[in-house]
Amino acid sequence: MPESIRLSKRLTELARCSRADAECYIEGGWVSVDGKVVESPQHMVSTEHVELDPEATLEAPEPATVLLHKPCGFDAIAGRKPAAALVTPATRWAQDPSGVRLLQRHFIRLTPLVPLDHDASGLMVLTQDGRVWRRLTEDADRIEQEFIVEVAGDIAPYGLRRLNHGLHYRGRELPPCKVSWQNEIRLRFAIKAVQPGQIRDMCAQVGLDVVAIRRIRIGKVPLGKMPAGEWRYLPVGERF
Repeated sequence: MPESIRLSKRLTELARCSRADAECYIEGGWVSVDGKVVESPQHMVSTEHVELDPEATLEAPEPATVLLHKPCGFDAIAGRKPAAALVTPATRWAQDPSGVRLLQRHFIRLTPLVPLDHDASGLMVLTQDGRVWRRLTEDADRIEQEFIVEVAGDIAPYGLRRLNHGLHYRGRELPPCKVSWQNEIRLRFAIKAVQPGQIRDMCAQVGLDVVAIRRIRIGKVPLGKMPAGEWRYLPVGERF
């Protein structure tokens, strides 16, 4: 029976490269074993067909940032039903325009950012990138978020004006935001430093019951037409 060796060793022989370069190729997702990409240099092979992608480069893969369309009923940051569990290779949006190659390493240590209520849906961010983490935590109060809020009931006199400025939440006066009617039953909120439960409470203060909340933008990044439960990559170079 042929002796098994590490994939990295086999690749050094196949590609006539150093062990370090072989490991870089493998970890970058450029090496397949019997047609299936393997990202572990320690993977053992014997008679399997090992192939190096002709377009392989030695550049280290960028840490991934994932944009998920969170459905209602999932927890964004912490809880019994984490939305992060929805991020799998099978749920990647088929029309993802990012051009980022899917790697198994992209599903490890994804940190969810920017809270979104359990009963709300819409854009959610998960990242491996420290730069994105710092932007969305340290600058959180300066980044505008946009929501579409479906409501029922009759708005109180001057209610729209009060939604824009004049309400309190948890004992403090809320800063101005931008609220407008999108149609007869939907309001558009463009708001900074929003807290969990705040939008629902704001609507209640002016006589409106919230039927549904959907976040459609964080900073400069939109949700777009991505279906609920699916995700796409944040393209390299795109900023919040």
